[in-house]
Amino acid sequence: MVRSEDRGFTRGRRPSLGEETPSASDRFGQATEWIARAMGTPWFLVILTLFCVLWMAWNTIAPEEWRFDSAAIGFTALTLILSLQASYAAPLILLAQNRQDDRDRVALENDRQRAERNLADTEYLAREIVSLRLTLEALEKDAVTREVLREELAEALRQLDARPEDEQTAEGR
Repeated sequence: MVRSEDRGFTRGRRPSLGEETPSASDRFGQATEWIARAMGTPWFLVILTLFCVLWMAWNTIAPEEWRFDSAAIGFTALTLILSLQASYAAPLILLAQNRQDDRDRVALENDRQRAERNLADTEYLAREIVSLRLTLEALEKDAVTREVLREELAEALRQLDARPEDEQTAEGR
């Protein structure tokens, strides 16, 4: 069966002139889905019930020469029509379910791939955050604060002031 990703169009959107159009089998599949969806509605049940009630009423109340299905033999034509409808409805519903299963399988695979990508991205970002924290901690340990720098400069000045005069003049030459 042709998958939606191979067809080149999105479900629910008609392809434009330059795009690929659905094949005959895909149009048949879309028709089966439409029929299956229509059969699953309350309106279909209401219409079918009204059809059966009208059929039975006509063939019971109408004049004898206008009747086409005898109530005496159990509305045979109505029974055959309903059996024919049921015999076509079951395979159409199964075809629609198979198409939906294929779409669900593709969607599940896409969701799984997206989840894997999200997990990989999250793990990468977590590693980067840990790396940045470790780098900041190392910089904080090695960083020279103003106070430490002032203390070091003051100590160097004290050492320079404490040196004998002749060492300072010898270095100055």
